[in-house]
Amino acid sequence: MVDRPAVLAIIPARGGSKGIPRKNIRDFAGYPLIAYSIAAGLQAETVTRVVVSTDDLEIAAVARTWGAETPFLRPAEFAQDHTMDLPVFQHALQWLADHENYRPEVVVQLRPTSPVRPVGLVDEAVRTLLAHPEADSVRGVVPAGQNPHKMWRIDPQTGHMKNLIDVPGIAEPYNAPRQALPQIYWQTGHIDAIRARVIREGHSMSGEVILPVMVDPQFTVDIDTPADWQRYEWMVSSGLNLVLPGPGRRPLPEKVALVVFDFDGVMTDNRVYVDQDGREMVAASRAEGPGLRRLEARGIRTLVLSSEVNPVVAARCRKLQVPVLQGEQDKAQALLNYLRSEKIDPRQVVYLGNDVNDLPCFPLVGCAAVVADAEPEAVHQADLVLTRKGGYGAVRELCEIILTHQGKI
Repeated sequence: MVDRPAVLAIIPARGGSKGIPRKNIRDFAGYPLIAYSIAAGLQAETVTRVVVSTDDLEIAAVARTWGAETPFLRPAEFAQDHTMDLPVFQHALQWLADHENYRPEVVVQLRPTSPVRPVGLVDEAVRTLLAHPEADSVRGVVPAGQNPHKMWRIDPQTGHMKNLIDVPGIAEPYNAPRQALPQIYWQTGHIDAIRARVIREGHSMSGEVILPVMVDPQFTVDIDTPADWQRYEWMVSSGLNLVLPGPGRRPLPEKVALVVFDFDGVMTDNRVYVDQDGREMVAASRAEGPGLRRLEARGIRTLVLSSEVNPVVAARCRKLQVPVLQGEQDKAQALLNYLRSEKIDPRQVVYLGNDVNDLPCFPLVGCAAVVADAEPEAVHQADLVLTRKGGYGAVRELCEIILTHQGKI
């Protein structure tokens, strides 16, 4: 039996992020951002160890929660805004050699800011490197969206333009058809597999002989600004075959027949107002009504399923013209009974909840969604995490997502 080579995945995650404060442990589609990179290492067949290099105690604690090791804290001198990757990785390898006599053959870099990775990418990169002894490293790339042979520099003195890169044999590459120009690739942050000796002895994060591993452009995500965060969260539930920290998330059904909503914390903001006579009132969003009506217009039925017995539930549902089952302490059984009586295929049902009492309903339907401020346990078991909170447009958001999805079928 051949021993497996020691392959160490290192996830660099400093605590002083400026663009998005605390981004490495901020919630990204239901999980801490760093959890996606940890999962990519843990789920890879070729990786034998996953270590997070951080200077931050809270990041270290979160990393351990999701299965990574944090055997050391990175010195502050290697956690500055302009710190390069090389000293971070040299420190990690030296510490492990000095304190554990551990010397891996291959080092994998998994950047937290590229969380959306296709299943199998890490193994492909490592196996490519191991299969080519002449190679120093493997780096993830995608076809470049813009060709640098058609890019320009402007002389600050004269204002004249000069092409950025010449092409041997083509006098004016900027006037040449795209097909005549060399294919150009853009490196992504998804994966780097590097021989450890290149880092330790060659003082490089790549070496001289670098092989590519192609990344599907659909997965090209690098989060650096709040706008990036909002733009890319939807990809987690878009049906891509990507590495996830928790159980595999199901996509929306191709055909949606019924959408079931919890009431408190979904159609409301989960607060209750009580007057001097003990009467309860809740706050809801007027934006929900048009979204629900659009679902009905497309032939998609709706239902509110609530454990509450308060008359406000029935009153709000009458206003929205949505059927309601309330006072249901066993929501899962009530849902099953309703689906059987109405002859609705559970696989064509979407459920929107927010709390642990919704969890028994999740496996009974085709797709389970939660509002943005749902309880953590509900978030971790959901297939789709919305960006809006309960009572603040979450119902409308789900309606729009379903309608958009149905329009693509």
